[in-house]
Amino acid sequence: MTQFEHRRTRGLAIALLALLSLPALSNSPAVEENQFLFAEQRHESIAELVAQFVQKSHYSHVAVDDELSSKVLDFYIENLDRNRMYLLASDIEYFERYRYQIDDIVKSKPLDPIYEIFEVYQTRVRERLNYALLQLQTEPDFLTDNEFQFDRSEEPWASDSQELDAIWRERIVNDALSMALEEEPWEKIQEVLSKRYTGFIKRLDQVNNDDVFERFMNTFAHAVDPHSSYLSPRNADEYRIAMSLSYVGIGATLVTEDDFVRIVNIIRGGPADFDGELKRDDRITAVAQGAEGEFTDVIGWRLDDVVDLIRGPKETIVRLQIIPANSIPGSPKDVITLTRGAVKLEEQAAKSEIVKVPREGREWSIGVIEVPGFYRDYRALSNGDADFTSVTRDVKRLIGELEEEGIDGLIIDMRGNGGGHLTEATALSGLFIDNGPIVQLRNSVDVNRSPPQRLDDPDPVPRVAYNGPLAVLVNRFSASASEIFAGAIQDYARGVIVGQQTFGKGTVQNLYPLDQYFRREDDKGFGQLTLTIGKYYRVTGESTQHRGVLPDISLPSNIDAELVGESARENALPWDTVKTTRFTAGMPLNNTIESLTASHVERSKDDPNFQYQMDRIEAGKRIREQKTVSLNIDTRRAVREKELADALKRENVRRVALQIEPLESLDDMDEEDVLDVQLDQATKIVTDMASMHEVDQAPAQAAQVKP
Repeated sequence: MTQFEHRRTRGLAIALLALLSLPALSNSPAVEENQFLFAEQRHESIAELVAQFVQKSHYSHVAVDDELSSKVLDFYIENLDRNRMYLLASDIEYFERYRYQIDDIVKSKPLDPIYEIFEVYQTRVRERLNYALLQLQTEPDFLTDNEFQFDRSEEPWASDSQELDAIWRERIVNDALSMALEEEPWEKIQEVLSKRYTGFIKRLDQVNNDDVFERFMNTFAHAVDPHSSYLSPRNADEYRIAMSLSYVGIGATLVTEDDFVRIVNIIRGGPADFDGELKRDDRITAVAQGAEGEFTDVIGWRLDDVVDLIRGPKETIVRLQIIPANSIPGSPKDVITLTRGAVKLEEQAAKSEIVKVPREGREWSIGVIEVPGFYRDYRALSNGDADFTSVTRDVKRLIGELEEEGIDGLIIDMRGNGGGHLTEATALSGLFIDNGPIVQLRNSVDVNRSPPQRLDDPDPVPRVAYNGPLAVLVNRFSASASEIFAGAIQDYARGVIVGQQTFGKGTVQNLYPLDQYFRREDDKGFGQLTLTIGKYYRVTGESTQHRGVLPDISLPSNIDAELVGESARENALPWDTVKTTRFTAGMPLNNTIESLTASHVERSKDDPNFQYQMDRIEAGKRIREQKTVSLNIDTRRAVREKELADALKRENVRRVALQIEPLESLDDMDEEDVLDVQLDQATKIVTDMASMHEVDQAPAQAAQVKP
């Protein structure tokens, strides 16, 4: 059978599968199907090369075999329909024939089954959205007692189209109800949702061969480990633009998830970072140009199309309509106005401040240095510039400035620091220890081949930039190089780690531009592969992978560690150990930490800000535990009003306890009213350390002898 005949047969099989399981929608305003999708010869060459890289160069030397094949199939189906809103149980059963074939397909056979699975998904999506368009011909009842289950990821696959119809009727009512709660008339709701569903189909039909291939190969890489990935030529170019930090936009990293565009990172030094309103895990529902422009609904859009809307000329305004992180569907949407600008390296530099802590008739000065990332200007360094920018140099300078002003203790704030240059992680650690190893690096899973590489403090002279009371403040978004630094400070007993368990990314990746491995016969390119090739270990021999760095003193956080972090990822590489390397630690801090913890716990009992934080965390947890929402508009309004009333009550309880004027509405809250509770707690802990340090340093008083 020729390749063309095989693809034609495949198309007929997909069409027959659809006809056997779904009724005709003769009155549906259907959108025409797109052109036939197929694997190009270069795709099959790339897949074969990626499989070779995975087996030979990945840290775990993963076997591309039946076990991986089974995992890839599950990941691919989940990637296509994580919430189980489109595919049927019969489709899943049909895909089972490929469960143990994907390894062979990737290594040496045509990729047609991958495109076949995608086309089945594409057909189901088109059928669902055409059904949704048909339902919009009648205004829904907003006074039912039904509920919409918005998280179906653990539910069984729908057995037939009638079951999916019932699920989608509730989804459509929920989509409409979310707008009705904003007092929009039915005609407007009908228009917006019609455009949304129709646009979704059109964008689905714009998917090309490269898009399907990238989606599958990226899923294949993620099935190996979460930090390995494949990018198509177009997205590889986008990655290079982002890494250059020279583009003009809002300074945020986006992904698509369940028809929404979600914020995964706020880039330090960018417009969103300066504005402070946009947060991780916020979901963008609409984008508007200028201060008065009309919003364009972007639910269901391709990611690159949304990015194109958000980008624009410098100093122009873009407005984002967002659903705040952890909000349930139908929650009030916020509008954030941002002025586009360039993200600059110098604006991501470390910054310092002094926080005054009054205690027992004295005002203590606690220095705080915020380290947003481990940056180094390698271009300036390679050009021979002796004054090249680096985080270590900046922090050393800031320490000197703080000590000139007279500080009693120091906090290095690593919250949200996702890492950066390894050289800077070792150099920054060296500012606080005399000298010695900082981290170990192993590039092979076979420990008998060679011992881990030891990376030392690059400054050979035994000296420190600061030797006073020190704490490192971390949270769940502190990752990679941040964990190397925090782990070294902890292992050398140089300071205490305060905050939340860190992310747990203890792996090393290498980027392979694939063009260099192929002869270019056209301008399409081959994309790039990012592959995990190594693992970091602390000087104690413990990996930071999966487990991260555990704080000496825990502080409450709004970030749910069960949802965020390496341990929340299904196929993350495990925690393990290597041999301890030789290093000289300071005196153990066990007794100090025990005393600091006891003081912190006792103080927190009567701290209104701490109690406020705990109440907010509990409220967020209750929201995250919800899996359904009411489809009754009166019930939804009552729930919304109660949530706002509870939030106002929490704030006013805090204000009254602090003898601050209560608010009539949350809209009256000023930016300065929002307290950084974690930093506030950390400054008090370091004040405890400074007080203990002062006692330890006080000279013994000689006994007075009477004449």
